[in-house]
Amino acid sequence: MLAAAMYLVTGGAGFIGLNLVIALQARKAQGVAVCDRLDHPDKSAAMAAHKPIAFIEPDALDEFLRQRGSEITAVFHLGAISSTTETNWQKLQENNIDATLKLWQWCAQAKVPLIYASSAATYGDGSQGFDDDKAIAALQRLRPLNLYASSKHDTDLAIRRMLDAGQPAPPHWAGLKFFNVYGPHEHHKGEQRSIVNKLYDEITARGRAKLFRSHNPDYQDGGQLRDFIWVGDCVDVMLWLLDGKSVSGFFNVGTGQARSFLDVAQATFAAMDRTRDIEFIDMPLSLRDKYQYYTQAEMTRLRAAGYRRAFTSLEHGVRHYVRDYLIKDVG
Repeated sequence: MLAAAMYLVTGGAGFIGLNLVIALQARKAQGVAVCDRLDHPDKSAAMAAHKPIAFIEPDALDEFLRQRGSEITAVFHLGAISSTTETNWQKLQENNIDATLKLWQWCAQAKVPLIYASSAATYGDGSQGFDDDKAIAALQRLRPLNLYASSKHDTDLAIRRMLDAGQPAPPHWAGLKFFNVYGPHEHHKGEQRSIVNKLYDEITARGRAKLFRSHNPDYQDGGQLRDFIWVGDCVDVMLWLLDGKSVSGFFNVGTGQARSFLDVAQATFAAMDRTRDIEFIDMPLSLRDKYQYYTQAEMTRLRAAGYRRAFTSLEHGVRHYVRDYLIKDVG
């Protein structure tokens, strides 16, 4: 009798992870197992609603792989400590670096494809550009601005070194540098949720949005720029990589077009049929020397690999998120 087949998604009760789980379940070709911590009521509710074929606490993952590893056909590793204000390096080392490298080695040995989450935060202030096709020397010049970003950067460096040394790798793999992702199922992230989600709550409660003043003379208040990407586009990229087994490497996941926070606010007011009303507030001192004023994904490499689908425009994505999720209180 053949073993059952399943995808393993770590962080599958979280934001990007849950959106991926829903998309994988819609395929109905095989089951989805989720590894995560149910540390928020929204995550517990998500697992009750979407019912993976197996749910694994992170501390039990090693045993699960020993017992049921032969059933796994691909691993999506999205689980991590994602707070950009985390100060416990040991926690980041164990959860973000060690856990990823352990899964990399397991996938290499078991010959199972691996798609894992890096972060655009690894690019730091952007002075070295946002090109994902980096040799080790170029990677080493990047200077992340916080410990979370450093943990993701150190993971990418470790994997690049293993590849350069010819050590075993998964048969098909991708390290994804997600830019500013927004969309449904992010409420549990608190202060780490997207600006769209925060603006919606502020406008609903006060009729007014708050944005940071600029403390950089090159940018107007609210003119700070980010590459905002709809979570559904992130899922599409991951599914495309899953299916395109000849494609491996590090890839940016953004739109390739930077937009301002003012643009996001305007799109949110428009989606809510409200008149724009914005209050500018000082950026906390603790953030000012670690703040990215500009990010824009270089998407040449993913396009060259064969990904052709157009990315969702900011206006369309925000409208879809607000009207089909947030107003209906399913965001």
